[in-house]
Amino acid sequence: MRYPDGGGLTAVERARRERVRFQAAEMFAAGMRPPQVARALRVSRKSAYAWHAAWRQGGRDALRSKGPSGVASRMQPGWRAWLARALEQGPAAHGWTEDQRWTLARVSVLIARRFHVRFSQPQLSRILRQMGFPVQVPVHRAVERDEEQVQQWREETWARVERR
Repeated sequence: MRYPDGGGLTAVERARRERVRFQAAEMFAAGMRPPQVARALRVSRKSAYAWHAAWRQGGRDALRSKGPSGVASRMQPGWRAWLARALEQGPAAHGWTEDQRWTLARVSVLIARRFHVRFSQPQLSRILRQMGFPVQVPVHRAVERDEEQVQQWREETWARVERR
């Protein structure tokens, strides 16, 4: 099964699915066949047969969740706490004084300096999203922008153009 955000199942979802498998184990122990279990639990027959085979081999424990799939992230929980504090301090606190925006490249350099580990930008984007840092598109405004001239243009020039 593929997940659109690349995240797989949460711990709550894994626990819910594990409870369904445990219900299946109780039904198998009561003598129900896999097709009956599939109908009762509203799962595919293929899943019911796979669970039945696992249950016959190792009992109820064979149906326990094996935890999140995939390779564990190299980003350790302690690193995440440090990174959150560092991001809250702002880029200037870490040497980027030309503007006050965090970019994935800057965050990557920050992590590499501290922990000597490099993350790809897509991977870093996922980590930051998991940490609750949203992707933000900065508003680009010219440094030379003059609000008075903008207001005057709106009131005079745009008004003439709009009347045509």
